[in-house]
Amino acid sequence: MVDYIVVGLGLAGISFCELLERENRSFVVFDDASQQSSGVAGGLYNPVILKRFTKVWKAKEQLQLALPFYKQLEEKLDTTFDHKIRVLRRFVSVEEQNGWFEAADKPFLTEFMSTTLVKNENACIDAPFGFGEVLQTGRVDSGKLQEYFRKYLEAGNRIRKESFDHALLEINDDYIEYCGQKAKQIVFAEGYGLKKNPFFNYLPLNGTKGELLTIKAPELKLDFVLKSSAFIIPIGNDIYKIGATYEWHDKTNETTQKARTELLDKLKSFLKCDFEIVDQQAGIRPTVTDRRPLVGKHPLRSRTYLLNGMGSRGVMIAPYISLQLLEHIEKGTSLDPDIDIKRFEKKHFVG
Repeated sequence: MVDYIVVGLGLAGISFCELLERENRSFVVFDDASQQSSGVAGGLYNPVILKRFTKVWKAKEQLQLALPFYKQLEEKLDTTFDHKIRVLRRFVSVEEQNGWFEAADKPFLTEFMSTTLVKNENACIDAPFGFGEVLQTGRVDSGKLQEYFRKYLEAGNRIRKESFDHALLEINDDYIEYCGQKAKQIVFAEGYGLKKNPFFNYLPLNGTKGELLTIKAPELKLDFVLKSSAFIIPIGNDIYKIGATYEWHDKTNETTQKARTELLDKLKSFLKCDFEIVDQQAGIRPTVTDRRPLVGKHPLRSRTYLLNGMGSRGVMIAPYISLQLLEHIEKGTSLDPDIDIKRFEKKHFVG
């Protein structure tokens, strides 16, 4: 008997398992690496929605928890995956500049948006109107985090690299059991894999496919994240990630020529130097109709919980919602109504 079975080891599963360990709770993870969105993500944490110059939901609360969380995790795993890096928004007009400064004066955005116009000094970037700088930003190498955390669990014999067969789960009043493994609770953190989960697939998780390019551009020499019609994220050694697309119909992890063309067209509209494409990746983001996570207990089945729906901002959100769920289970605290799956019970749940 362990305290928890956790299904899925993306950013949500990692965050929840790490919090379990800090609370001295025992657990076993089941993960078949079928969900790729955490591993291929750009990994930015950025408190401002740069398309509309508005604040990310619960940005301050998320950052206050996420930054020390990842620092402690780096120390434990003896590696570095949290990279502090500036994020600059490219302006295409004087009107965008004015919109930026107007937003930066709002009380809930002041601490996240600089009011100093950043002039472009990079000949490889077409940006005559300059940039606006977002504050308190960085990039988590989510692929590296997954790799190191998986190895950490393997060393402790706490992960089973296999697909989870929901039909074999037995739910009792006092415990749950799966293939001989008993636990007090089970938490599903399957990302888009939720669509195959018979307990929670009534929830409105859509899934949005995102594709990224990786390029090599020796002349670029960019030391900040640039957001224009596409992101340019420096990885090191003249390597950059370019992203990302949003596709609502294709639910495969296969890369497409359509996405490559879209990203290249956007990139070439402001990048003025030669580059070479070295990779292309795809994954399905677990997105929800109201753009809020899906967290909580199944309405009928005891000891069965969900941790999902982080969309494109998993790095920031994962520690926050993981703590909410753990305290809800262990201490009986109420979940934030914005993330509680109870908000969909009347409309979607049919028993």
